[in-house]
Amino acid sequence: MFDARLRPLIDLAVDPIGGWMASCGISANQVTIAGLFLGVLAFFFIAIGLPFIALWFIILNRVADGLDGAVARATGQTDFGGYLDLVVDFVFYSATPLAFAIAEPDFAIAACFLCVSFMGTASSFLGFAILAAKHNLETDIRGKKTFYYLGGLTEGAETILVLCAMALWPAYFAYFAWGFGLLCWVTTATRIHAAYTLFPKS
Repeated sequence: MFDARLRPLIDLAVDPIGGWMASCGISANQVTIAGLFLGVLAFFFIAIGLPFIALWFIILNRVADGLDGAVARATGQTDFGGYLDLVVDFVFYSATPLAFAIAEPDFAIAACFLCVSFMGTASSFLGFAILAAKHNLETDIRGKKTFYYLGGLTEGAETILVLCAMALWPAYFAYFAWGFGLLCWVTTATRIHAAYTLFPKS
């Protein structure tokens, strides 16, 4: 919901750093893998009951997610780089609820619901991107991307905020998971409607 408005500000902040990293010989894929490692650390600290420490690794993971794009813009974006970035993002998002369920088994049902909700947003996003590529549709409203980025009520900014809120107030994880999961289904429904409206049905 906020990604399109935030993207120019984020790019303004990270592009100079990305350019400097590229000049040092650091590749976008290396930054993506480093972000994955930070996400694994966040998962570990949540799972052992230290979510406040995990919060800092969540933030660093998201910083890496912004920087890999900046490095890619400085060196030239690649299809594999965009693919790897997307896979790492989805794995990180869905692993976080699992970590909370490991830390507190009573959260398991809420965590499962959130993971299924993430599947809805992920599949509706990727399915739309595939059809957009088939019909030569492009957009740069959320920055220059490898895939067509279709927005919704729950985008990257909202997901980051709710993951940070879960780490700050872990006792309320179930409320965050059920609430955000429902919003994810609103996003999925609006994307399906957009696809139904835009793409041929026969």
